Amino acid sequence: MPFEEMTAYDEKANPHPDQNDQEETFTTSSKLEKEWKNRIHQKLLKVMDLTLIDNLEPAEARHQIREICQQLIHQEAIPCNQASRHLLIKQIEDEIMGLGPLEPLLADPSISDILVNGPESVFVERAGKLQATDIRFNNENHLLNIIDRIVSSVGRRIDESSPMVDARLKDGSRVNAIIPPLALDGPSVSIRRFAIDRLTMDNLVEIGSVPKELAPVFEGIVKARLNILISGGTGSGKTTMLNILSGFIPKDERIVTIEDSAELQLQQPHTVRLETRPPNIEGKGQVSQRDLVRNSLRMRPDRIVIGEVRGGEALDMLQAMNTGHDGSLTTVHANSARDALGRIENMVSMSGINFPTKTLRAQIASAINIVIQIERMEDGHRRMTSLQEINGMEGDVVTMTELFRFERQGIDEDGKVIGRYRATGIIPAFFDHLKQRGIELHYHLFDL
Repeated sequence: MPFEEMTAYDEKANPHPDQNDQEETFTTSSKLEKEWKNRIHQKLLKVMDLTLIDNLEPAEARHQIREICQQLIHQEAIPCNQASRHLLIKQIEDEIMGLGPLEPLLADPSISDILVNGPESVFVERAGKLQATDIRFNNENHLLNIIDRIVSSVGRRIDESSPMVDARLKDGSRVNAIIPPLALDGPSVSIRRFAIDRLTMDNLVEIGSVPKELAPVFEGIVKARLNILISGGTGSGKTTMLNILSGFIPKDERIVTIEDSAELQLQQPHTVRLETRPPNIEGKGQVSQRDLVRNSLRMRPDRIVIGEVRGGEALDMLQAMNTGHDGSLTTVHANSARDALGRIENMVSMSGINFPTKTLRAQIASAINIVIQIERMEDGHRRMTSLQEINGMEGDVVTMTELFRFERQGIDEDGKVIGRYRATGIIPAFFDHLKQRGIELHYHLFDL
């Protein structure tokens, strides 16, 4: 074979001659680091009484772990540079004091979701897009130990008899875990990150999720004590919008929040936070959202904020809105404002009480004033797509008026959704309601 052809053949067989060597070296290095970490970790468990850690402050406990690890690395004569040594010790610290391999992801503020699909597959969401990571767990038992650490910290449990659990981290991030036999490919964990920096309406305007003209409208409808329903799909930003709108509630009002897993970040000084409780191992002791909604009515609230309505508590929520608890806010999973009302109707039927259709819809039309529809679009951007006012009933139909909408115009070359916000030109019925309460809005906000 001529030299030129042989060279071409070699390049086809291995177009990057150094790449395989680099990958092999990297893999070998990763295996060695894993072995070193496991060796030091096991020795640490033998020489250190971990039961004493519970009695120490976290900073002091981490300091002692670092001191002992330094000594063990020196004794074992592990050949690693200063940076690798720090990384090794940090991983062992996280293994004992934190959530192991998940700690670097939890420390990254750009990550909004962490999705663990078994010990070998971990994804994250950044800027609305999913990305694979190189994070790995040692095995299923390693991942199960981390899950158990999460759920036990909030008094929950997970095992074969109860293989699903909702919990939360110390920073408020929401966690859902499901394990075999329900999860066929190994334990699965979904972590919805808790935003450290609380967003404001100005932030939503800045990133284009809400038009600037709507900011005073949102503030006005909250202060005027209109009942607001926020609708959208999973991960569309309903809780974020609920947090932001709740920031407009005056500080002298008493607020009761009700959630399955506490996520709301209300800043008002007079806030009572309630959270549901699952049944215990005997199947007893469950406290549902419906129980909490009923109890909240006896707590003299000025406003009731429900994280999300999912079942029979929808009936109690409607009754609360219709009996003097104006200004209440909640969210619901739905693809449109009209679908949101249909879902409320269906959830009321879960309460076991049969209402005539017209009577139930009249109750809904009387209770809810505003429906805000939110959508996460294919470019990962979350936007308010519709603002609608409920006007009343015409026959058996709840009548709604759309005040603002997001009109899509296409997708640009970078895959970003192009569109604009547009008013429909209809002056809302709540315009005079706000004016009577000293909240002035200009007519031009609703011009076409």
